[in-house]
Amino acid sequence: MTHDLVPIDELDTLTLTGLEVFAHHGVFDFERADGQTFLLDLTVWLDTAPAAEGDDLAQTLHYGELAVEVSEAAASEPVDLIETLAERIATLVLAHPVARQVRVTVHKPDAPIPVPFADVSITIVRPRGRLRTANAEEAR
Repeated sequence: MTHDLVPIDELDTLTLTGLEVFAHHGVFDFERADGQTFLLDLTVWLDTAPAAEGDDLAQTLHYGELAVEVSEAAASEPVDLIETLAERIATLVLAHPVARQVRVTVHKPDAPIPVPFADVSITIVRPRGRLRTANAEEAR
């Protein structure tokens, strides 16, 4: 059975939690200039049975390489919103053929909020083929 035929609720999940990235995202000039730490959590839905059956890394998602790819993408070109950053990461993850769906949480624990808080985050879920893009929004 190929991974495209397995219903999403029967797929396996790969989770990366607390990936720490220093980047220059934010609406305010000082956020862009000074930068800050972002924490990223990812859950990827995929079928790991082919990899397990053949004990073959090429049949699954290499979590070490994924962590590096996501870190590099998150630290690249600054954006205003953590929503935009989450979308960037989801697009990157879903570029891997075995990834069927992804949940991305971007935490911004040092956000410029004037009252005490522990964390602020955005979580998005994107299935393959359902990514939102600027072009899709413009076409509506």
